[in-house]
Amino acid sequence: MQYMLLIYNCERPEPGDPGFEEALAAVNAFADECRRRGVFVAGHPLEGEHTATTVSVRDGRAIVTDGPFTETHEHLGGAYVLDCRDLDEALELAALCPMAAQGTIEVRPVAGVRGLDHRPAGG
Repeated sequence: MQYMLLIYNCERPEPGDPGFEEALAAVNAFADECRRRGVFVAGHPLEGEHTATTVSVRDGRAIVTDGPFTETHEHLGGAYVLDCRDLDEALELAALCPMAAQGTIEVRPVAGVRGLDHRPAGG
């Protein structure tokens, strides 16, 4: 079953910042461990929330707003999609994720939707 690990409230150092190389090595080690286990599907950091644009539709009209969803108090910094055998494995990997040491990792099953689900049969 696929699980999404949503990474919240974790500051990402930029190249040249103190700790950048160590943070990059930790993230790469985590991704390598997920690949070694055969569960890695995808992983992507997000640019800062100041780059976000929010779209909603009301009364048939698109409303486009600069910035993140205004009622959100947590900063979404990125996500991994992992194809784990069960929730226990997904939670184990979330605890291994280096961003869990300073932020929060939300683990949520990916819902299969007919027509949108591109996973191989049996996955």
